[in-house]
Amino acid sequence: MEAEQQKQQPQRPRRKGQKRKLEDEAAAAAIAAAAAAAASSLGSAGADDDNEEEDSGSAAPPEICCRHSHAALAREVRTQVDVLLRCASSWRRADRAAAKRATHVLTELAKNEEVVNAIVEGGAVPALVRHLEEPPAAAAAAQEDQQLRPFEHEVEKGAAFALGLLAVKPEHQQLIVDAGALPPLVNLLRRHNNKTNSRVVNRLIKRAADAITNLAHENSNIKTVVRMEGGIPPLVELLESQDLNVQGAAAGALRTLAFKNDENKAQIVQCNALPTLILMLRSEDAAIHYEAVGVIGNLVHSSPNIKKEVLNAGALQPVIGLLSSCCTESQREAALLLGQFASAESDCKVHIVQRGAVRPLIEMLQSSDVQLREMSAFALGRLAQDKHNQAGIAYNGGLLPLLKLLDSKNGSLQHNAAFALYGVADNEDYVSDFIKVGGVQKLQDGEFIVQATKDCVAKTLKRLEEKINGRVLKHLLYMMRVGEKSVQRRVALALAHLCAPGDQRTIFIDNNGLDLLLDLLISMSSKHQQDGSAALYKLANKAAALSPMDAAPPSPTPQVYLGEQYVNSSTLSDVNFLVEGKRFYAHRIALLASSDAFRAMFDGGYREKDARDIEIPNIRWDVFELMMRFIYTGSVQVTSEIAQDVLRAADQYLLEGLKRLCEYTIAKIMYTTCMTCPKPSMPCH
Repeated sequence: MEAEQQKQQPQRPRRKGQKRKLEDEAAAAAIAAAAAAAASSLGSAGADDDNEEEDSGSAAPPEICCRHSHAALAREVRTQVDVLLRCASSWRRADRAAAKRATHVLTELAKNEEVVNAIVEGGAVPALVRHLEEPPAAAAAAQEDQQLRPFEHEVEKGAAFALGLLAVKPEHQQLIVDAGALPPLVNLLRRHNNKTNSRVVNRLIKRAADAITNLAHENSNIKTVVRMEGGIPPLVELLESQDLNVQGAAAGALRTLAFKNDENKAQIVQCNALPTLILMLRSEDAAIHYEAVGVIGNLVHSSPNIKKEVLNAGALQPVIGLLSSCCTESQREAALLLGQFASAESDCKVHIVQRGAVRPLIEMLQSSDVQLREMSAFALGRLAQDKHNQAGIAYNGGLLPLLKLLDSKNGSLQHNAAFALYGVADNEDYVSDFIKVGGVQKLQDGEFIVQATKDCVAKTLKRLEEKINGRVLKHLLYMMRVGEKSVQRRVALALAHLCAPGDQRTIFIDNNGLDLLLDLLISMSSKHQQDGSAALYKLANKAAALSPMDAAPPSPTPQVYLGEQYVNSSTLSDVNFLVEGKRFYAHRIALLASSDAFRAMFDGGYREKDARDIEIPNIRWDVFELMMRFIYTGSVQVTSEIAQDVLRAADQYLLEGLKRLCEYTIAKIMYTTCMTCPKPSMPCH
């Protein structure tokens, strides 16, 4: 069952472009916005570009907004590519400004994913890769401008930004890497050592880290190349950057590189990333702790040794703290990570609960976010496999929300909830609560999507069935006597399906469970009728295995049957019973041989010992007459109309054979009743 719970770690989502059909008007608008924004930025080329990603509202040049927009797009891309190629080796201010403008135009275009292919086809990739590196130093020395390095870092930042957007499409990832993008991107990460214009440098580093993230997304080969190019150590160093945007970008890249790549995981840990990542878990910035918990989750996934290192480094408490974060994504990642911490071989299940994880996880079960509910149910399912934790989950109100999740149309969410309930059902202290809230009916009525969930539910019902004995059964019988009507019905329904055959008489005759089930058949609710018929059908099937001979087993001591002719006969009668004002003639020898009750009556110290007439105040004449006939003959026909009354009388006078006959008759009644009722539309368990 534990294997069924292994979950693939969610990956960092790539940037999503605008998903729309590329029509002529849309293409023209994209070109216009890109050109206008680039023109605006060129007008203030030396200023900070905090709003570099915002579109300008300026009108596009007439030559761009032409009728043949696709052709115009291709021309615009080619124009910018030519600018980049022409300016690649120049430090002249005009050339650097033109290169900056070209990267900005291509970036604005690339924000529309529908235009990305046209940009790549126009030859933008190799031109952008060339601008990931500064022009040669000799070019700076040769030019006459007093400012030796105009737009330093900004052209490289624009190129990295554009390449990162182009890498959103998986088919372009390898093309960009083959063009030589990774070595200069890794070198850009190291510019944090450059103390000049740190604000621009930080923006550059962020764009480089984002580009690496998009290039490596779901591409195992590129993840390996990043490591071989030395990209992991500078990313780990950047986790300690004072710039929160750089921290988040570095963590995002490490998160992607760590996913399903054991060599990358090992190097990240060897570079001593864990202490900083754990500190980031406590950050007040949601973006920071979200990325940090994501990195740790990918490091831990399927890596038990790293999991131990993470726990030893003190990650448990801050991860539990994230369950109460205002950031839904961080809550989700924290719940998933706790589920991984609580795997089968882990010894920290109890520690997770002791440190306060259960209550927020249960609150998350009721979130409107489906993934949040799924991850919290996953974590609770893992935790519930420990006996100490089962009580905590039930005590903190986890049963009802977990049962409610069984109605989900999400197969994974449904299965996680079922697995958690399977664990809770193992704690006999809460079996009664499980039944009280209708858990058995929920398991039986559920429509489960995957076979693994159906198997889990069947095992849960079997586990509950094994608990119906001893103090659990006594508690259930108590609830069936004194609980609210709805609780009494739920208990009776559950016991009909789960009780042992030897307990049926105690439950359904002595404690009126049968009356509760029969009442359901005349309810105005069709659901009550269906549940009642299903329960009676289950009981009838159990009772149908009894043969007539089984119903009246031979007495352990020899019986004396005087015969039919002595039933209510005054011949040789030595005792009379007064029933409903009428005299019934009997014979002490037959009564003494029939049961311990009569032996105590006539051989003990009771007043009936020497009495000639004995009054029977609580049994009807027809019932008493049938009981006496059984004593005299050993066989009677018990009809459905009086079966329950005869059963009570037989129980009072300890006539075991007659009791079995009555039970058999009642079982046949239930079977007949169920066969005439609608069949239950529930899965068989």
